[in-house]
Amino acid sequence: MSRQVFGFRLAVIAVASPTALLNAAPGMGVRLVGAAVVVTFMGSYVLFRDWERFGPLLLRHPSLLVADTLLGALLLVSAGPGTTLAYVSVCTPLLAGIVYGWRGAAGFASLQSLILLLVHAALRHGPDVSVAERLLLPGLCVITGAMGSTLRGLMLRFGAATHALTDVKARLAVTEAVAAERARLAREMHDSVAKTLHGVALAADALARSAGSPDMDPARVRRHAELIAGAARQAAAESRELLTDLRREEPQDTARGGVDVLPELAARTRDFAARTGLAASYHATGDRATLPVPPAVARHLLTITSEAMDNVRRHADPTRVAVHAGVHGDRLCISVYDDGRGLPDGTTLEELRRSGHFGLVGMVERAAAIGARIHIGRGDHPGGTEVRLELPLTASRP
Repeated sequence: MSRQVFGFRLAVIAVASPTALLNAAPGMGVRLVGAAVVVTFMGSYVLFRDWERFGPLLLRHPSLLVADTLLGALLLVSAGPGTTLAYVSVCTPLLAGIVYGWRGAAGFASLQSLILLLVHAALRHGPDVSVAERLLLPGLCVITGAMGSTLRGLMLRFGAATHALTDVKARLAVTEAVAAERARLAREMHDSVAKTLHGVALAADALARSAGSPDMDPARVRRHAELIAGAARQAAAESRELLTDLRREEPQDTARGGVDVLPELAARTRDFAARTGLAASYHATGDRATLPVPPAVARHLLTITSEAMDNVRRHADPTRVAVHAGVHGDRLCISVYDDGRGLPDGTTLEELRRSGHFGLVGMVERAAAIGARIHIGRGDHPGGTEVRLELPLTASRP
């Protein structure tokens, strides 16, 4: 706003300076007026062009504005109070109100009004100049000074409100980031460590029953013990992987390059079949045998697929599981189908969340995190359940 005031001053000085030079007395008078024109014009130009640099100097030294006011008075005497240059006098209290507040506005309005009254008294040309005309510009100086101080107060309040709004937005962003991180950690814990520890508990129960039976088979007990030990080591490895992922910086993660997700899906399916004894098969579809995706995207895709197969084992009582994956057009399509009992009618994510079943909820959240669409239901099959995931390739580029 101060820059705009100086821009107006520049225009007024440029218009009225020829009149001031023509009315100046020859010799020393012309030199003084010319020097005043140059100084006031250049000062206004410098502050208009680079207010951020020289504005604080004017704020610290009000004497600079006093000197500018006195030079403007010299021009006003030469050009006359009835010329366009008189409006420069009105700008000074306005600027003082913006820069120095109401005290500065009152001081410079009084100084400028006194100068205008003295100029009128010195250049009086007969009784045709009324008292109202003499008091017009001093009155405008008082008004513009009050306007300047009022604008300063409004700008300070607006700045404080903007700062408070920025602080609130920053706090909300931090809160949302913390909530998102908590949800992510919950998904990771559910899909890795918690699931493995649940398997350890089941194996431990089986070991206890085997050890307490009258016809205890040492080979069976040994197998249960080995299963528990392997599951415990897997839980420890998953915990280390989770901690490593938490400490890993994003640039390092993205710098690792792409992960070929299709062979990984096939390997996960084979591992599931060997681990559970279910008839699980992998079928490649589409026209591409490889698909590199960023590590973070690959982790979500593989976790969703593994969670879908584990849900089948725990809840569906199926005879077979079929995994289809491939690129179709500009989308990666992954399907996990089982011929089990299917989902109960009317099942919703909110009901699952309230009842503490977070498997399907976590799958939906993971899909949303990578920009994929997921559908859980029968699909085109007469029975069973299909988890179908579609990921646009534009969202999975490394």
